[in-house]
Amino acid sequence: MVYNVLVVDDSRTMRSVIKKTILASGIAVDEFFEAANGIEALAILRKHRFDIILTDFNMPHMDGMELLRELKNDDQLRTIPVVVTSVEGSRRRVDAFMAQGAAGYIKKPFTPEQARDKLNHVLGVNSNGETKTAAGGESLDF
Repeated sequence: MVYNVLVVDDSRTMRSVIKKTILASGIAVDEFFEAANGIEALAILRKHRFDIILTDFNMPHMDGMELLRELKNDDQLRTIPVVVTSVEGSRRRVDAFMAQGAAGYIKKPFTPEQARDKLNHVLGVNSNGETKTAAGGESLDF
């Protein structure tokens, strides 16, 4: 399966590094989209379908926590998994994001292997690159 990925970070350079790291991880990406803050991300999310969002904590105009709250309050967007990426790794901040519904956290900088492991876990992909199956053997792909 291939995935549409939205990368939200106020640093253009960091968005580029994240994209390159994900591509190097072997995750099959159909399209990458980028946003510099939560407001831009919401506009993009209303126009395209996404399988996963990677967002930074700290951004101008709308930070990662505000974006996550907006997503979880939107019936169309609430099911998209969100992975928080940040150089800030305080337990309190990470716990706050997880309590708001984030699917995971990766501390920047991260390796392609760390990205692969986290994204596969969040997307429900096993170590063989196959979508995990439900109890009845049915694929969880919809």
